[in-house]
Amino acid sequence: MSGDNVPQGDPGAEPEPKDAGAPRPDAPVPGAVRPEPEPEQTGRQRLAAGLWPPRFSRAQLIVALLLFVLGLGLAIQVRSNSDSSAPLRGARQEDLVRILDELDGRTKRLEDEKQKLDDQRKELQSSSNQAEEARKQTLERERQLGILAGTVAAQGPGITLRITDAKGQVRSDQLLDTLQELRAAGAEAIQINGVRVVAGSYFSDEGGGVAIDGKKITQPYEFRVIGKPQDLEPALNIPGGVVQTMEKEQATVAVTRSAKIVVDALRAAKQPDYARSSSP
Repeated sequence: MSGDNVPQGDPGAEPEPKDAGAPRPDAPVPGAVRPEPEPEQTGRQRLAAGLWPPRFSRAQLIVALLLFVLGLGLAIQVRSNSDSSAPLRGARQEDLVRILDELDGRTKRLEDEKQKLDDQRKELQSSSNQAEEARKQTLERERQLGILAGTVAAQGPGITLRITDAKGQVRSDQLLDTLQELRAAGAEAIQINGVRVVAGSYFSDEGGGVAIDGKKITQPYEFRVIGKPQDLEPALNIPGGVVQTMEKEQATVAVTRSAKIVVDALRAAKQPDYARSSSP
């Protein structure tokens, strides 16, 4: 039969793939330059590439600016507190305790004043006869202003300060410093050698003595001061205060507490030339 003459292939041979003559995809192309593989980055290089260049959002920049301003303010505050506390670094422990007591006393006076104002406000709000209550408070306020202006006499607890200046070394500016120290400690009414001292008083050196508001006074200089004795006396004895300053000038200073100090030197009430009340 004709089919018996067809040649049979080797049964164990692999079939020849189609398109055997076509080039393989991975075969090198003659004449082409093969690219060099990129070197693998280390962990440190990847970290540096992630950090630089820095990438900031607008919100992060605003937060950073606010933190900078806050830090600058805190630094200035700390510097200011350090500078203000420098004069006290060399003080003794008992002097620091005395100064602390004085500050506590001033704080207590301010708290008492605040409480009085709060009570007055409550009385005006709750009083059934507000007009009468307002009249009483007006009279009381007028009396207080009269004491401050020196137009009415006053009495109360306080101290007497006597400065004996045998060598005439005490000057007007030192007496003015003494007055300011007493006011800072809570003095409410003061007279010096029969002259009532008020907010507008001035001191000057005159003919071997001191003049207050143009009235000459001679030593010994005697201050009559109404206020809380427990606050007034320590204020004069602080380190570098009135007593130490006067003693450096070889003056003798004596402070006496009293349950009743009378300030009876008066000043004439001055009428304003141009100012008029704006109330109807």
